[in-house]
Amino acid sequence: MVPLRWCMLWLLLPLSSRTQKLPTRDEELFQMQIRDKAFFHDSSVIPDGAEISSYLFRDTPKRYFFVVEEDNTPLSVTVTPCDAPLEWKLSLQELPEEASGEGSGDPEPLDQQKQQIINEEGTELFSYKGNDVEYFISSSSPSGLYQLELLSTEKDTHFKVYATTTPESDQPYPDLPYDPRVDVTSLGRTTVTLAWKPSPTASVLKQPVQYCVVISREHNFKSLCAVEARLSADDAFMLAPKPGLDFSPFDFAHFGFAAESSAKERSFLPKPSPKLGRQAHSRPRADIQKVCIGNKNIFTVSDLKPDTQYYFDVFVANSDSNMSTAYLGTFARTKEEARQKTVELKDGKVTDVFVKRKGAKFLRFAPVSSHQKVTFFVHSCLDAVQIQVRRDGKLLLSQNVEGIRQFQLRGKPKAKYLIRLKGNKKGASMLKILATTRPSKQSFPSLPEDRRIKAFDKLRTCTSVTVAWLGTQERNKFCIYKKEVDDNYNEDQKKREQNQCLGPDTRKKSEKVLCKYFHSQNLQKAVTTETIKGLQPGKSYLLDVYVTGHGGHSVKYQSKVVKTRKFC
Repeated sequence: MVPLRWCMLWLLLPLSSRTQKLPTRDEELFQMQIRDKAFFHDSSVIPDGAEISSYLFRDTPKRYFFVVEEDNTPLSVTVTPCDAPLEWKLSLQELPEEASGEGSGDPEPLDQQKQQIINEEGTELFSYKGNDVEYFISSSSPSGLYQLELLSTEKDTHFKVYATTTPESDQPYPDLPYDPRVDVTSLGRTTVTLAWKPSPTASVLKQPVQYCVVISREHNFKSLCAVEARLSADDAFMLAPKPGLDFSPFDFAHFGFAAESSAKERSFLPKPSPKLGRQAHSRPRADIQKVCIGNKNIFTVSDLKPDTQYYFDVFVANSDSNMSTAYLGTFARTKEEARQKTVELKDGKVTDVFVKRKGAKFLRFAPVSSHQKVTFFVHSCLDAVQIQVRRDGKLLLSQNVEGIRQFQLRGKPKAKYLIRLKGNKKGASMLKILATTRPSKQSFPSLPEDRRIKAFDKLRTCTSVTVAWLGTQERNKFCIYKKEVDDNYNEDQKKREQNQCLGPDTRKKSEKVLCKYFHSQNLQKAVTTETIKGLQPGKSYLLDVYVTGHGGHSVKYQSKVVKTRKFC
């Protein structure tokens, strides 16, 4: 019987004329060629112990061959679909015994010899159809020529093949633990924490490994190869090789695919090797993300969308062989956004509202009767807030409010108003808000546009200061308070420390100067002055004026710091 390696050469040598004889075999040269990857360029040989990457055109089968020289040899073949389901089968070929260069008569032409081997179906050992990483393994295989045939019926795709006759010693793929599941240990609105048991390749064999986490909104992945195909799908298949070209599985990158050595960002892969021809640059995808995290076996995924289902996969990659194994992936739906409780506003009643930093509050106002106008009074006690008002879903108002603002909107029968209050980045906000269809009977006091307190510098003495403030046409009660402060007390401190909505009931009785009523039909004359006596020379005082409305609610004017003269 012709030696199996000699038969293998018939498959690899280029076709020649019908009268060409087989060359004399040079065993030393043959062994060197088998070890040299360049020898497999434009060939269909699967090398022993090396993973190859290749490409399939739809409905075009592809065959690979490899030799098992001795009987009772262990054998392992692994096929990894990278983008589409594959149909593949492994068979043992019968070689023609009469094919011999030393026999009598004319030798059979090489092309007929090759065709005879390919046409033989042989003995089928294993077959599979699907997109799982599947393998054939035998502890005792007969010698012979093995054929692996692959077919993709869905679309053009690429795949990986690994075959070895020493599976026990090779162990290129990292092992999975006895429980290969990925567990969700914590679930939030925008975060998910994953945990998995370490690979025995790292924990027992002490080999270097790295874990990669893949997050997808589509489905789980069976292999890291499938993830890479999905990440680079747009560019890779645009540059696919043309049918009929025979190409080397070791120069896979120059056909436009992102092979393992072509992605610098994949830290668990070797440094890129020089490439030929055009390169494919994968585009980042919003629906899938890959993160390699080293040898940690716990990871928190952040920046997820609330109430959204995500699929999570973990792959362990051998840092030496660059080959990976998939854990059993999982999926989870992030929690819903906390539903905002809507506060009901009553006509003419003041409502206190607290808004967290960067937070939001929703209020609803539904007048019980027909109305021509709606008035909103908003008093921002601390920092500015944004207010939005919608009537039956239509946006009517969107403004920032600092201090006190009044908004009057046109009414509509049976209309419902939704008010959204949004805090700012500086800190929490406190507000008082009032909605009414009868502004003449509102609880907030009427206020002038200018709510400053003016101090008269020429009227300052060592023991007194004179101040003035504006009023309105409506008669209101005004109370003035004083408090001694340090000389370095400034406007920033005053704004930061004081709640503008706090009324005079929060002040000490000793700080009260006086209360009085005043108004004027002529707004230009609606001014009052007051001289505050009994002060200490050279001291600074914080002055506050409170105006109280008919409903008992108070509003504070802008505080004023004054200083008495040191020498008189």
